[in-house]
Amino acid sequence: MLKIKSVTAKNFLSIGAVTQSVVLDQNQITLVLGTNLDLGGEDTGNRNGVGKSVLANIVSYALYGQALTNIRKENLINKTNGKAMFVTIEFETNGINYKIERGRKPNVLRLYANNKKIKDDQDQGEDESQGDTRETQKSIEQILEMSHTMFKHLVMLNTYTEPFLSMKAADQREVIEQLLGLTQLSEKAESLKIINKAIKDEIQAEQYKIEGIKRANDNVQKSIDSLTIKSTAWENKKEQEIESLGVAVVELEQVDIDQELELHNQLKTWRDNQTKINNLERQRATLKSAAVQAEKNVNKYTRELEQLGSRSCPACQQELQDHKHQEMSDTAISHLEEACVYLDKTNAELESIVKSIEDIGDQPVMPVTFYSTESQALAHKNNLENLEKELTVKIQESNPYDEQIQELKTSAIQELDWSTINALTRSQEHHEFLLKLLTNKDSFIRKKIIDQNLNYLNKRLSYYINQLGLPHAVVFQNDLTVEITQFGQELDFHNLSRGEMNRLILSLSFAFRDVWESLYQTVNLLFIDELIDAGLDLAGVENTLMVLKKMAKERQKNVYLISHKEELIGKVNTVLRVVKSGGFTSYLNNGGDEEQQYHVHT
Repeated sequence: MLKIKSVTAKNFLSIGAVTQSVVLDQNQITLVLGTNLDLGGEDTGNRNGVGKSVLANIVSYALYGQALTNIRKENLINKTNGKAMFVTIEFETNGINYKIERGRKPNVLRLYANNKKIKDDQDQGEDESQGDTRETQKSIEQILEMSHTMFKHLVMLNTYTEPFLSMKAADQREVIEQLLGLTQLSEKAESLKIINKAIKDEIQAEQYKIEGIKRANDNVQKSIDSLTIKSTAWENKKEQEIESLGVAVVELEQVDIDQELELHNQLKTWRDNQTKINNLERQRATLKSAAVQAEKNVNKYTRELEQLGSRSCPACQQELQDHKHQEMSDTAISHLEEACVYLDKTNAELESIVKSIEDIGDQPVMPVTFYSTESQALAHKNNLENLEKELTVKIQESNPYDEQIQELKTSAIQELDWSTINALTRSQEHHEFLLKLLTNKDSFIRKKIIDQNLNYLNKRLSYYINQLGLPHAVVFQNDLTVEITQFGQELDFHNLSRGEMNRLILSLSFAFRDVWESLYQTVNLLFIDELIDAGLDLAGVENTLMVLKKMAKERQKNVYLISHKEELIGKVNTVLRVVKSGGFTSYLNNGGDEEQQYHVHT
């Protein structure tokens, strides 16, 4: 699960130098309303331009280094202060807690995993495509397992970015292929292409080898023909061939091939040990965190027992009756015993991991080899042996010509061996067949994925269309295009009214999210920016809220509903007030009887 926990920002768009911090994992619906005190406040109806959408852009920029729309990075810096823009975001995925720190003027990009800094790119200049920043962002998106395009369609729903059905057909197809898992086929196809190229290179090398053997055989035959004509020509040619073979042998003997093969064995052992150490280090980090939490629990329950010893309630300090005191004491003792057992178990496992690391010992320096692979080293040895044999044969050749000619026919002419090329060709044909299965639009693999996942997408889309009260049928076809009909009449997206468009945008996004979470991972956050304000009647708003409430309650989603509608206050869990005052934006929460700042600190 991708669980986005919190964000902070300062000097970002309309936010000033006072750092604003918002918790994002409440599993509830939060209504975001704006008040522009610079233009008179709530009574004047001034709710625009206060920065309600800033929070969504903070999340987008913190994760992906770009806003939801085409705002240049320099224009994300607060224009009044002009520097020191800084945002952070904390999230959890695959059991690891991550934190990203990102800023401009100065440029900063840091990535933490379980409070340990693993990337730190600073002062890369105005062009962030240089240096390590691009690689750090690539690492972040690999962790998120979601592109920025999918993020906008699944998490950040708004009225100012291009709706899916307004996109070009090629862009729509790209989104759907990502959603349905077809992009993974393309990635596997790219891997197959790399393998196929390597096989082609091997075939070409083998062809060069055979051509070399053919040329060598031709030269030997010419020598045989020449020997019958002129003895001196034969002698001169023999000396030249001996010299040529000797030079080749000397060049190959410059490498101690036995030592080279031993270094390859040492390198394999070194890599195996390094992998073990890395795995053990990750386990140790996880267990350390668990041990710290377990010790906190032991201390907590110990304090509860100490407080219960005075026969007073730890929570309200009132005196406890005997039966209540006994009951609470037994519970606290049980909790303490469980916490102690878990702490001991965790520490024992941690000691075991540490011992395993110590048993492996310090790694020596990584062995350095002449050849990149052991097979290349073995080929070197084989070539050297072949050349030495040819040289021995050539030296032992004797005159008269008849004996020499016979010797050349029997030992110098090499047999052409096509077995390696045949095997490589079969392998190449097999990989090309697999490549067609992955890339051909008529491939049964692609059809199976499309049929299975597209069917689920259409079911979820139909469900949300019915829930939101849209009187149209919207279906994704097998060619990944979208068909919109009403009473059998085919329509385009822009034939719909504004309210119908917004219902369809919401339905599509909800269905996309269901498919994504069924195939990849769940995401706890959802922003809806003014989509229920434009064109939705009362029934449409109520239907949308019903879906969102169910999503928040049953699927642990934190929904931020950005709106101008004050009447929604009584229909949500909490209200986040976005206040513009003195030219700067801050966040206030209507969580109780009086208004108070909502997660704000400097």
